[in-house]
Amino acid sequence: MAGTVPNGAMKYIDEFRVGTIARELAARIARAAGKPVTFMEVCGTHTMAIARCGLKALLPASVRLISGPGCPVCVTPQADIDRFIALGRLPKVILTTFGDMLRVPGSHSTLEQERARGTDVRVIYSPLDAVNIARENPDRRVVFCGVGFETTAPGVALAIQEAQKSELTNFNVYCAHKVVPPALVALASDPEIGLDGFLCPGHVSVIIGSRAYEPVARNFHLPCVIAGFEPLDILQAILLLVEQASAGRAEVETPYTRAVLPDGNPAALACMHTVFETADAEWRGLGVIPGSGLRICPEFAAYDAASWLPPLEEAPRETGCECGLILKGRQSPRDCPLFGTACTPANPVGPCMVSSEGACAAEYRYRRVETTDDADYTDYTYNGVQGKKI
Repeated sequence: MAGTVPNGAMKYIDEFRVGTIARELAARIARAAGKPVTFMEVCGTHTMAIARCGLKALLPASVRLISGPGCPVCVTPQADIDRFIALGRLPKVILTTFGDMLRVPGSHSTLEQERARGTDVRVIYSPLDAVNIARENPDRRVVFCGVGFETTAPGVALAIQEAQKSELTNFNVYCAHKVVPPALVALASDPEIGLDGFLCPGHVSVIIGSRAYEPVARNFHLPCVIAGFEPLDILQAILLLVEQASAGRAEVETPYTRAVLPDGNPAALACMHTVFETADAEWRGLGVIPGSGLRICPEFAAYDAASWLPPLEEAPRETGCECGLILKGRQSPRDCPLFGTACTPANPVGPCMVSSEGACAAEYRYRRVETTDDADYTDYTYNGVQGKKI
């Protein structure tokens, strides 16, 4: 897939950002396109890359891209944020989380606001950091907020196994992890969305493999193409989706072969399945999806923070925010009356603006990007198309 550079060195970033090749791929998409089609990307990194590179402006009017529930921060329901906050308010608790969860609104507060009021909320970069904090603070209980798809779940499972191995009794996880394939089934089953194919997530697919999407392609006759994260990765995947739709095919294709294997990462999956079991889970905007969540297995129940969670009164937070419909692909960020006025990255109302990979954040940050004329040009070949240095 990579091109050949004159000096024989590999330049992965540059190779996948050649502007002339991007326009040629866009021309091939236009030639292959027939009837109007709608494809959904279900990866926050794809959402941000498409907006940053102005890829929608390169596509013909008949090819429509919409963003789905690809950001784990965005799909975490308000009730789970309230539970994180309630755990942090308990005596002698250290709450640990990834940084992108700090500003996500619960019913009445955020983790960032709680920290300002004195709650011990610590941003970490790995779940194993939380295990180390538990070792260093034996007289306090350390809770990790487990949010994410299959990409992050194995790391959290490993942290729980490490805590068990170290015989730590003060480390817990509140598990709000979700798995992607059942969400695709829910989206494919919704006639109001009217999808013609999925641009499947790259990071998740590294873990679960390409075979995980075969039931969706087979049962709903929807093409599924796994893409990388550079402009040419995404355009090539869109071309494959258009070609399948035009030919009436519905298959799983993986142009992102430099990272994704048919069976994914067996070691990561084994770790995840040892510690977690599937459960029904609520997704913001999609409701409860059967089998789409993970919960801690009974063998590791001692590490489950949900077992000692205080009772909560769940109060709805009425904001006028349309994140739920945006996550379902039924509205775009610009359809929300709060977008760009009451809701901005500096003052976010909903999670799609909070997250760095949310659809609203991407639209707000890159809404003036319409072409890839500023792309990096080189002079090597991508799939037979020559890029010229200018």
